[in-house]
Amino acid sequence: MALKTPYVKLANGYECPILGLGTWKSKPGEVVQAVKDAIDIGYRHIDCAFVYGNEPEVGEAISAKIAEGVVKREDLFITSKLWNTFHRPDLVRGALLKTLQNLKLDYLDLYLIHWPQAYKEEGELFPADADGKIQFSDVDYVDTWRALEPLAREGLARSLGLSNFNAKQVERVLQAATVKPVVNQVECHPYLNQKRLQEFCEARGIKLTAYSPLGSPDRPWAKPGEPQLMDDPKLQTLAARLGKTVAQILIR
Repeated sequence: MALKTPYVKLANGYECPILGLGTWKSKPGEVVQAVKDAIDIGYRHIDCAFVYGNEPEVGEAISAKIAEGVVKREDLFITSKLWNTFHRPDLVRGALLKTLQNLKLDYLDLYLIHWPQAYKEEGELFPADADGKIQFSDVDYVDTWRALEPLAREGLARSLGLSNFNAKQVERVLQAATVKPVVNQVECHPYLNQKRLQEFCEARGIKLTAYSPLGSPDRPWAKPGEPQLMDDPKLQTLAARLGKTVAQILIR
């Protein structure tokens, strides 16, 4: 039975499915089938990013399901993100066009600045010095935002947003923006509930999107012995009492 996912209305009038399929860490050779299966069971929101390295495969799956008549393009809500090495204003358009090419789409429903910090441009996605330290650029994310706004007006991205921005950073963008951000996507779960940030964003017409709601137990930076959200005794007790899984509780 296909999912019937509720929608939330964004500040600019577009509607976004509340539940989405994230494609971070989706392995090459597996993500095509994962996205196809997700669309088959009712997912309509697919979350992508250039840095995930799998946009072409996600695009293959989307194209296949449209060709099969399972969905129309307008049924889907596709999100992607501008990577840190493309913050310089003259690189922004090319980065979005590359993502559209990868995904085989004419437009995105939502395009986010992936992180507020900029990395050194025109090289590796994670540029590092001889000691392995990340090399940053001095590009201001406000200038990056200004470069995104014309692309939204052209219809290449119907909505614009932020990711991993704190309240002060969001406010700086709002002060400069003529096209307002409608989403801020951040890590959010019971161990990092983001209540204050959510209240801040909601008061300004920005929806908070939660990534890693299950705590991302296989995250690359996890340390041995760190508590695992899915194994939390309180959550397990609650899930048992309600007849649900821990994952269902967390996503709900």
